[in-house]
Amino acid sequence: MPQITSRAKSPYVVAAIISIICIVLFYLGVDDLLAYRRDLIFDSQWWRLFSGNFLHTNAWHLVMNLAGLWVILLLHEQHYNAKSLLVVVIALSLTQGMGLLMFFPETKGYVGLSGMLHGLFVYGAVLDITKGLKTGYLLTLGVMLKVLYEQTFGASSEVTALIGARVATEAHLVGLVSGFICLAAVYAVKKFKS
Repeated sequence: MPQITSRAKSPYVVAAIISIICIVLFYLGVDDLLAYRRDLIFDSQWWRLFSGNFLHTNAWHLVMNLAGLWVILLLHEQHYNAKSLLVVVIALSLTQGMGLLMFFPETKGYVGLSGMLHGLFVYGAVLDITKGLKTGYLLTLGVMLKVLYEQTFGASSEVTALIGARVATEAHLVGLVSGFICLAAVYAVKKFKS
């Protein structure tokens, strides 16, 4: 029985659930009900701030995003249990949607995990730094340079063709900033409690 309990606390359970949700939503084709759509959010469909993160344009988009989730978790699994990963994913997804809504009015629609994944990546990389892992500096710098490159030059035409849609590089920027915001919030709460 203890093995079942410890497995249930694994962050991989959360990654598996997210993967299943994304796959099921993709095959159900519920974009009309759940995708981030700016006009519909202002029409009181607030769930779209969150739910749009879990939809994908095509199978390649889905596979690339889920692969990214699992790779990021493999890199930073030591920082999470199931509960903490779930809280971070929810916070990043909501912050991502709100950031797009507030700062990118030209973004009328969005689907995909990639914005949230950029936040999760930087969140884990900074936690690496706090644990004394010097590779965290390299990972943080690398993701920041990637996002800066995308903001300057745009996404690669190959990825755009692969996912069959414009790569929302602004979502990557919002996700990156969301990762830092979530970290700051966690540290503020810890400081307040101590």
